[in-house]
This record gives sequence, structure tokens and C-alpha cells, in this order.
Amino acid sequence: MTHILAIDQGTTSSRAIIFDRALTPIASAQEEFTQHFPASGWVEHDPADIWVTTAGTCREAIERAGLGPEDIAAIGITNQRETVVVWDRETGQPVHNAIVWQDRRTAELCARLKADGHEPMIRSRTGLLLDPYFSGTKLAWLLENVDGARAKAEAGRLIFGTVDCYLIWKLTGGASHVTDATNAARTLLYNIRKGEWDAEICALLNIPMEMLPEVKDCGADFGMTRADLFGKPLPVLGVAGDQQAATLGQACFQPGMMKSTYGTGCFALLNTGDTLVESQNRMLGTIAYQFDGTPSYALEGSIFIAGAVVQWLRDGLRIIREAGESQTLAEAADETQELYLVPAFVGLGAPYWDPDCRGAIYGLTRGSGPAEFARAALESVGFQTRDLWEAMRADWQASGGENILRVDGGMSASDWTMQFLADILGAPVDRPKVLETTALGVAWVAGMRAGLYPGQDGFAAMWALDRQFTPAMDAGRREARYAGWKDAVARTLSR
Repeated sequence: MTHILAIDQGTTSSRAIIFDRALTPIASAQEEFTQHFPASGWVEHDPADIWVTTAGTCREAIERAGLGPEDIAAIGITNQRETVVVWDRETGQPVHNAIVWQDRRTAELCARLKADGHEPMIRSRTGLLLDPYFSGTKLAWLLENVDGARAKAEAGRLIFGTVDCYLIWKLTGGASHVTDATNAARTLLYNIRKGEWDAEICALLNIPMEMLPEVKDCGADFGMTRADLFGKPLPVLGVAGDQQAATLGQACFQPGMMKSTYGTGCFALLNTGDTLVESQNRMLGTIAYQFDGTPSYALEGSIFIAGAVVQWLRDGLRIIREAGESQTLAEAADETQELYLVPAFVGLGAPYWDPDCRGAIYGLTRGSGPAEFARAALESVGFQTRDLWEAMRADWQASGGENILRVDGGMSASDWTMQFLADILGAPVDRPKVLETTALGVAWVAGMRAGLYPGQDGFAAMWALDRQFTPAMDAGRREARYAGWKDAVARTLSR
């Protein structure tokens, strides 16, 4: 029992990765699943797709590693956060498709709650703003709009969970209805100061608290899997939402350390230790991780569209066939054309929090073509990251000295994109040797709990640098480009 099975259930695919005794990934499997867009700004997943692809990739990864269930010490789970599943406690059947974190259907409800003056109370207790991004208003929508859901919920028949919770319930055959503190912290229903579900917020959204799962540390006993799934019961010992798992995987254990993960979206977390910072710049307060009942807090900034902008180049505009071609095109772009793409396809996240604006591109000329679009798409990720960087540093009031950002996720493999990021930040960007830090983080938590891996200090010492990108852009040009971006965003905002 010297291996860990890490489940990484993401927005567009499910993956399973096997880590060995040295925390090295030795085998993996991945499967994409269908995205459903029933209306403008609505995004859904079929929970059956989430489960089938997760179970299938787990079995495939174990087989590819040449292992049997007797070789797996524990399972760790990391997941897309804020996505909502509601299912029947008795039959296990979901009452509706999962409503995905990107979904904006509850914008009107959020606006109404803001107008009624509820945001200060909610923000103080949860660290979050009133935005459709979070789980609470999605759950409220399901209870109000799915036939019979309200009556079943009030009768105790329906239960709620984020994706980690749903997977644990399925893995354990319904024996465990649990989540971890990092996922609970993203629901809009969890008081991160007190470490408990908030009865007043639940009452405000008309959500029966009996639907909510038990909340545990990131490293805890979440239950044993059904014997028939993998050949014997396996313990689930680690859980963290994907961005918190990446924070762990980047060994950002000290206050002031910051990581930025580039997946479908981009999410930056700045460790603030035992201090829950109340942002003055529309950043979020959240739980970075929790061990032994003690939370470590973070400031977080969320960008909804990062890697998804490359998918748009591929699937929407069809100017590339695979993601890697975007860098090649960007390198060939005419540098005299300064296009700005504001990828507000599902609104804008931090620090703007505008769910109603939509994407736009500025600076088009007759000479603008695929190469210029590709460059503008990749640059949009750097510009949005600087928005977060500026806001977080202002909130944290970081003292002088060099600021280094640790990056990970699929887009961080692009040298061109990471160099532009360093240029537009005017700060070094560190890329680790292991880019899959999300799975690594939760594998470490599960393995630490199982006694395979060292504690925080030992794990931090294992972090290894692949490459540091240093700023090469002239300061004047940097500020001019960023000013152009700010102007483009101002023109795009709905208000």
C-alpha cells in the first residue's frame, strides 16, 4: 500500500492520477464530458457523466500503473468548486443537472439580495460577495424551479453537495454525506469565522439545513469506498477544492505566498495565515486549507475565462486545431496591432464582479487576423492576472522586497504566455517542475493522512523549480499596455 489515487474532477473532464511513494505521478487517465448550455449564461453538467467518467478513469489509471487495489493506500479528491448537485437521499437520483460554477442564472436573485442590503452580513461571515458564481443561490434556484423539489427537501428527502460531496456519496454507496472546509467555504452558506453552516443565511435563501453535509478538515476520514468499485474498500482521506488543492501542491504554506492556477478559469490565492482579511478591493476571503480543526485563510481572486479562451479559439472561431497552436500563432502576430480581448463570455469575475457584461474585442483593423486574435486571447490572461495581483497586494499591504508568483495548470506550460505574464506584472513568475499541482496537493494530503508522506515542512522542501520567467518589457510600455486593457474593460462593463 505505497500508492495514492488522486481524483481530479474538473469542469470539462475527469482525471485520475496514481502517485508513488516518492509523490511522483506514474499513471493517469482522463476523459472529457459534455457541457450543456440550455440558455444564455447557463452552464450545466449531467451528474451521471461526472460519476461515470470519474469511476472509469480511476479504474483505468490503476490498470495503467499495473497495480491492484491492495497497492492503494488512500484516495484524495479535488474538484471543480461551487458546482451544485441535489439528489434524492433514498434513490440517489439527481433532481436536475448539476449547475456549474460558471452559470449566471441567479444574477437577478443576487442583485435583489444586494438591493435589500444583505451583502455586508454575508460577506462578513462567508468572505464572499453576492454573485451567481457561488453555490447558495444555485441551490435556492433548484429548490424553487424544479417540480416537487421544495416539498421533498422540506420532508428530508433531498440532499445537497458540491462535486466532492457527490462523489464521496457515490464512492461510499451513500454511507457518507460529507465535504471539507475548503469546499464548504465556497457555498455562500458557511460561516468561515465560526466553522459552521450559517442558519441565518440558509433561512434568507430558504434552504433547509438538513440538506447540508457534515464538514471535515482537508485531511480526514471521509469514508470507505464500496468493495465492488475497485476490488476492495479504499479509504478517502483527503479532500480540497481545486484551487485550494493547488495552493497545497505549490507548498504555499507561509503567509504572503501566492499561487495562480490556469485551467478553464484562473484562480489566484494569497495565503494570509490565521488572518481573515476583509478585502477593500473586491477580492474574496476564503479558507486556504484546514488541518486539526484550524483554518488557514487566503485572499482569492477568480477569473472565469483563462484556458477557456483557447477553447474558444479552437471550438468557436476554429482558427486552431489544438491548444498548442495558439502560442505559435501569437508569436507570428503583428506587434504594431494592439488588440484587446475582454473574455467576458459569462461576465467578469474579480475585481469587477459584473455578471451581465459580455465579451468584446477592441482595436480591430483590416489587417487583424487569426494570429492577432490568438495573441489577444493569451494576453487577456496576463492582464486579468495583473488585475488580481494589484488588488491582492493592496489588501495584504505586502512589505517591500521581491514578489514572486508560483503558477500551475495547463496554460502555465506555454512559455510565451508566462513570459507575457512576467512582463505585464513586472515581477518574476515561478513555474514548478510538476504542473499538475492540484492533484499533487490532494495526493499529499491523503498520503500524509495515510502515513506515506511527510508533513508541511518536508513537503515544502520537495517543491522544485522548472523555470523562472523574469520581466523583459520596458516599464513604460508595460504601463501603456495595461492602461489600454483597463480602458477596454471599462468599455465592456455593463454599468
